Formats: sequence, structure tokens, C-alpha cells
Amino acid sequence: MADKATTITALLAPTVEALGLELLGAEYLPTPGSAVLRLYIDRPGTDLAAEADGQGVGIEDCEAVSREVSAQLDVEDPISSQYTLEVSSPGIDRLLFTPEQFARFQGEKVKVGLKLPQDGRRRLTGRIVSVEGERIVFDVDGQPLEVAFDNIDKARIVPDWVALGLAPARDASGRDARPGKADRKKDKGAGGSAT
Repeated sequence: MADKATTITALLAPTVEALGLELLGAEYLPTPGSAVLRLYIDRPGTDLAAEADGQGVGIEDCEAVSREVSAQLDVEDPISSQYTLEVSSPGIDRLLFTPEQFARFQGEKVKVGLKLPQDGRRRLTGRIVSVEGERIVFDVDGQPLEVAFDNIDKARIVPDWVALGLAPARDASGRDARPGKADRKKDKGAGGSAT
């Protein structure tokens, strides 16, 4: 996470908490002539299944945070250039900003971009095995890979759409494994005409 984003997160977290929400993190994306400041908020304790069921942050929460935070940013002025403020729910494929968030989602599959290459790679996809202080251990292709949190540029959860009930299960051959689905396909293909 960039230094400016870390500073802004620390500055705004108490304001968001006063609204009964949690500031997960911020992205500061400078562009020529302007910038985007994106804040990710959540209800404390919301898990991926609750987020998928629509029990997470709503538009009213985003609007309330935007109003309060905009006023604070105008007073504190941590960004000297023009910027656009965006307030968002984390979504099912949420970004992870802190070691505590990695620990909270231990066992989940994540995509990780590294600042510096490690073991010949800058990107990895694996499950979070454990978090020990500032060290995060991933299972990547069946092998443990320990990464220092400071070397993580960006990490995002890879949702298990089937487990969340948002995609059909597939069998080993890749066919739809829902009851009755494979049978219907087989029946459709079985028809023919005799000559």
C-alpha cells in the first residue's frame, strides 16, 4: 500500500468507525492533473457469504461516509491536487490491506502482486495458510511460500463462486454437476431416427 494511502487510512479510520463501519483501506491513484482516492468500507465482522447475500455495506453507508469524509478531507487537506473521492463496499473479491485481514480470511484463495520478485515470480495465486506477525504463508501449487507483508503490493480474494452458491458445480469432466442437469443433456443427445 502506498504511503499516502496509509496516511489517509489512519486519518479517516476514526471518522468511519464513528458511523459504525470499518475502513478496510484506501487506494490513492494519482493521474496527470488529478487523482482518485478510493475508500473501502465494511460492516465489522462481515464475511464473504454475508457479502454475497447482500448483507454488507449499502449505498446509504457509502453516501454517509462520503459526506463525513469529504468534510474532514477539506479541513485536513492531505491531498494537494484535485482528486475524485470514491467510497465502495469491498465486494466479494475484496482487496486485503493489512496482516489482520489476511488472518481473517485464512484458508481463502487470493491473487497477490509482489513489489519485488520472490522465487522468480511477481504474481502468485494461492491459499492463505497462516499469518505470523508480518509474514504471510501461502500454499502455491501445493508448496508453502512465505512472503513479507511489506513486499505485497496488492492482494485480492478469488471468490469460490460455487461455494457461495453463485455458480453451478462442475464435475471432474467440467460438466454441470447439479442434480438432473447431466441427465437432461444425455437424454437430448440420445434421440435419433432409425432408417
